[in-house]
Amino acid sequence: MTRSKAIALVAAAAFALTSCQSTPKSTPVPSGKSAALLAMEQVAISAHKCWIASKDPAFKQYQMANELNSFSGTPRFLLVPAKHYGGKPLLVVQAQGNSSRVDVFGPLMNDPLGARIGSDIARWQAGNPACAATA
Repeated sequence: MTRSKAIALVAAAAFALTSCQSTPKSTPVPSGKSAALLAMEQVAISAHKCWIASKDPAFKQYQMANELNSFSGTPRFLLVPAKHYGGKPLLVVQAQGNSSRVDVFGPLMNDPLGARIGSDIARWQAGNPACAATA
C-alpha cells in the first residue's frame, strides 16, 4: 500500500469515527423519580446523617425505618423505638405523589423534641443538608 493510500485510509477512518459520536445533550435526563421521592431522599439522607449516624443523644433511643421504595406513591421514613423495631412509629415523615411537600406527624411532634424535628425537616426540605441551624 502506498503512503498516500494509507493516509487517505486513516483520514477516512477518523472522519467515520467522529461522525458517529453524538453531541452531548444540554438538558438533563429525567430520573423517573416523583417529586415526592426526590424530596424524601434528600430529607431521609440528612435525617439519617444528623440524627442516627451522628449518634445524636436526643435520638439515641430511636432507629430509622426507611420506606422510600413505596409502590403506593408515598415514600416515607419512620422513627421507631430502638429496642422494638416492629413497634408503633413515633414519627412519620412522608411525601405523596407529585408533591415535594413533606408531612411530619406522630407522637414525637408533641414532645419537646418536636420543634427541633420540625425545623430540621424544613431546613433539609429547602435543600440545606446542615445538621444544625446556623444563627
